[in-house]
Amino acid sequence: MKKKDHMNKIWFEPIGIIHSPYKEPSNIPRQPYEGKNTDATIEIFPEFIEGLEGLEKYRHIALLFNFHRSKGYNLKVIPYKKNKLRGIFSTRAPTRPNAIGMSLVKLNSISNNILSISHVDMIDGTPLLDIKPFIKDMDCFDMNFKTIKMFKGRNGKN
Repeated sequence: MKKKDHMNKIWFEPIGIIHSPYKEPSNIPRQPYEGKNTDATIEIFPEFIEGLEGLEKYRHIALLFNFHRSKGYNLKVIPYKKNKLRGIFSTRAPTRPNAIGMSLVKLNSISNNILSISHVDMIDGTPLLDIKPFIKDMDCFDMNFKTIKMFKGRNGKN
């Protein structure tokens, strides 16, 4: 088996910017469900607006973003609400080898290039890398939605 060349680089071009009320990392909720009452907007850059067509059909979307203020990483960390070291890939810690974050947020509305969202856990100015629709049957095929607070009372509909 050939060793991977670690000199290869992957470059991402942000498709937009997340504007949130959180100006400092210390104020950010640790998880999207902790930011359930927090509203924010996403400004999609003009060259990507056409890609939003059809997104309004979804209640929840997954955001992939860059932890642009994250400095360095450790391969072992103590996760939120835990007290024992674990491997970084078994946690949601923001200090990661590729500084890529993912959050599931509620999509409230779309107006031109502005998405209104809630359940926010990103700092103001976060570069947005991608948006994917959350589709319950595809993304959580064996979960019990009656026990997940974010989806209670929605009859499992996205």
